Amino acid sequence: MNPIALALLLLFAAASVPQLSDSDPLQKAADARENARQGAIQVNELAGHIHSEADARAFVDAVAERLTGNQLQSWITRGIRYRIAHAEFEAVSDQSQLIPEQRIADVWNAYVRELDAPEGTLVTAAELHNLRDATYTMNKRMWKNERFPQSLWTVPDVYAVDAEGRVAGGCRAVEALRILHDMSFSFQSVLGARARVQKGTMVSDLVKQRDKDSTLRPLAARSELTATRNENPVRMAEYHYVQAHGERDYQRLLERLFGELFPAE
Repeated sequence: MNPIALALLLLFAAASVPQLSDSDPLQKAADARENARQGAIQVNELAGHIHSEADARAFVDAVAERLTGNQLQSWITRGIRYRIAHAEFEAVSDQSQLIPEQRIADVWNAYVRELDAPEGTLVTAAELHNLRDATYTMNKRMWKNERFPQSLWTVPDVYAVDAEGRVAGGCRAVEALRILHDMSFSFQSVLGARARVQKGTMVSDLVKQRDKDSTLRPLAARSELTATRNENPVRMAEYHYVQAHGERDYQRLLERLFGELFPAE
């Protein structure tokens, strides 16, 4: 895989499920789950304790290596990971260096326009913020709930938060890649955020209200996150673009958008 695609997709692409042999498959599955849980805890610790660029590089490396089965080809991705780590450290050190939500929305919109995806796949900064609020709120709750396995997908400390503990107006670097991944692979989550923006609601507020009001039905907040299972228009557009233009042009598109997301100094 080319380094740009790795930066935008592989960091938060679906991790491969380990193949189990016929010998003691239940134990191997349990070991794999525990290994994934311990890896997620390590990533969360690294994400929450970044005090130098070296710390940021260790965090970015850990994310990438957990998702590639510890087979990361560093000679291919070193420069890309360094650039992401630099942006990560800057965002953690100074909130004015957070990646603006509008920039992420602009990068996404340039992407889907180039793909010739449907008009409805364009997003606003408000929808992006609402989506981040929902993801962070639910991940934070699941991370502390023993009924949910701790995993790389529920790590809460990758998000930029403000003094009140809510998602900030901009993203950290790895968080930005995560949100782009989520919009591409699960566009239904964007539709849920869009519906909440139209209603003027936020998942964090719904959850807070539910916690205060024990008479509120437990599924009230969850219903705001539910989306119907429709064909993903973004994934279909990606497929058709590669078929029409070829893998090389798709790589050039990702390279250009990577430069817009993480501008060179």
